[in-house]
Formats: sequence, C-alpha cells, structure tokens
Amino acid sequence: MNDKFYSLQEVADLLKLNYLTVFRWAKVGKLPAYKFGKQYRIDQITLDEFIAKSKVKIPGKDQS
Repeated sequence: MNDKFYSLQEVADLLKLNYLTVFRWAKVGKLPAYKFGKQYRIDQITLDEFIAKSKVKIPGKDQS
C-alpha cells in the first residue's frame, strides 16, 4: 500500500484554507475522508479527484 494520507490540517495548508472548512467538508461528505478514532485522514487519490472536480471554467477564458 503506497497511498499517502493527509490530516485535515495538512489538506487545509495545501489548499490554503481554514482547518474548519476542510473539517466541515469531511463531516458532510463533500470531501470523502477516513476516520480513525477521532482523527480524519484523506488519501492522495481522493484529494486529487476532489481538486479536479472543483475546477471551474471562467467564461471568455481559454482553459488550457
């Protein structure tokens, strides 16, 4: 198993978001996470998929 797991704080730091935002996303299932005891973890594949799904198109801009 070569999966990399991130804590919610690490995800918040990577995405430059507040920890509570990432925590809420995990709690409601917007950002799928694993719960080990009281700790949440997000694997690299899930994080990459979440980022890809979050991409928005800006009207009038060429999306390369």
